Amino acid sequence: MEFNREPHDNLINKVSGVLIVDKPIGMTSHDVVQFIRKGTRINRAGHTGTLDPRASGVLVVLVGPAVRLSEYVSASDKRYQAVIKFGMTTSTYDTEGEITSRRPVDISYEELEEALTGFVGEFEQTPPAYSALKVKGKKAYELAREGKEVELEPRLIMVHSLELLDWDPPEAVVDIQCSSGTYVRSLASDLGEKLGAGATLVGLRRTKNGRFGLRDAVSLRRLEEAFENGDWYKYLIPAAEALGDWHTVVVDVAQIDGITHGHRIPGEPGLDNGMMARAVSEDGELIALLEYDAETSEWQPRKVFSN
Repeated sequence: MEFNREPHDNLINKVSGVLIVDKPIGMTSHDVVQFIRKGTRINRAGHTGTLDPRASGVLVVLVGPAVRLSEYVSASDKRYQAVIKFGMTTSTYDTEGEITSRRPVDISYEELEEALTGFVGEFEQTPPAYSALKVKGKKAYELAREGKEVELEPRLIMVHSLELLDWDPPEAVVDIQCSSGTYVRSLASDLGEKLGAGATLVGLRRTKNGRFGLRDAVSLRRLEEAFENGDWYKYLIPAAEALGDWHTVVVDVAQIDGITHGHRIPGEPGLDNGMMARAVSEDGELIALLEYDAETSEWQPRKVFSN
């Protein structure tokens, strides 16, 4: 389908911001990015945290120069609503894989709640063999599909909270708040083993990514209509908002000129050394990312977005 692009063709090179998409089940995160590239005619676009094809929910897509914020937005905490089925295990820890075992389920609501508390906090988690992590230059799931043994290093994750929303045996609905890099599939599998019944992730919806939630998200159907009408930019969130929880330094015209040339600007004393902040103009435009030097009480530009 060809989209009507005339209203903003002359402004394409200046567009920079964030699109929050409610990714549907069945599409890859890359599919969504390609859809946005085609609709906006902006090739410089990328998501900040993969959602599996069978998962839905909040997918943050950075457009234009805002893609340079990816490493910071990707590191944000995530929130999910997971549907976990007990009494069954699979090779992939979800419904994509082959069933590897079936066991009876005799778990009370109280036992399940108690087990969940054991997975709250900071601990090491081993990613599933069927994942996109690279092993000697090849994706782990490719090796696993070839029947090769895959050994992945444990990684440190943080699970902030686990709340049992519903327990209708053999399925539980759990609200999960966790750090970036957490595999919910692995959490489900480990929870099942702890309770002696085994478990598989059968449904997953991301409800929050950093400061962005489902209330900020637009469906692909509405976004497609906006591409056709040429007013898709009404869904574009300013790049500065992607780091809305960061310390903010409002800069004037003279300071903007200095920052774009790599010059430091004065900062308030007493802040932590190495602290990061976003520099924004009086109009709210993202100018740069700054790092605080406690020795001189100055802000050093690290990434500049205005020229």
